[in-house]
Amino acid sequence: MRKIAIITGASRGIGAATAIRLAKDGFDICVNYLHNKEAAESVVEAAIAKGARAIAVQADISDENQVKTLFAVVDKELGRPHALVNNAGILFQQCRLSDMNAERINRVLTTNVTGYFLCCKEAVLRMSNKRGGSGGVIVNVSSAASRLGAAGEYVDYAASKGAIDTLTIGLANEVAEEGIRVNAVRPGLIYTDMHASGGEPGRVDRLKDRLPLKRGGQVEEVAAAIAWLVCDESSYTTGGFIEVSGGR
Repeated sequence: MRKIAIITGASRGIGAATAIRLAKDGFDICVNYLHNKEAAESVVEAAIAKGARAIAVQADISDENQVKTLFAVVDKELGRPHALVNNAGILFQQCRLSDMNAERINRVLTTNVTGYFLCCKEAVLRMSNKRGGSGGVIVNVSSAASRLGAAGEYVDYAASKGAIDTLTIGLANEVAEEGIRVNAVRPGLIYTDMHASGGEPGRVDRLKDRLPLKRGGQVEEVAAAIAWLVCDESSYTTGGFIEVSGGR
């Protein structure tokens, strides 16, 4: 019997690569997306080609009602989820903290932090063996920025990922006895469209020589780390972090 995975922000980048990888590994897939329905449906088609049942569900994870609807749709169309990959996130134009305003900061924190909390809540309600579930796995996509701070570029984004690191540790301890494991990956300089959102599409190439490995990472390399964390081979791992950051 195939397990079910929900991947937020899965219409592109790390989320899309993860959806396709988990479909190959035997999961049925929910591709959550915010705006790009066409891209999400393309990922669904790729997952189906790997033998999965797959659906695309539009939801803004910063909105509690939309998160509840997302999980309810999965319950109805696929079944109770075994894995949640919290991947959706936003960042804005590179700038110093002194040039940020409250609107920007709050938007980053609401999506990147509150959204993860809301999705974790709905997952725990379904996975917990104290609530009739059969356990499960949550993987939070953090960032090497949580350790490095992203000074002069995205201190707000880095801070949001620092909060996700704390969420990962706290929730892992909170739900371990309920059959739920919670871990995180910390990607570094990965070739994704997100850098364009910050105003510098070529950021990875500008910075890659600072890395011990001297290259940027690929989304499939992050997806591989996530795939290990959701598989049974990692059954003794919770509250942990995998660095996918080229040694930095």
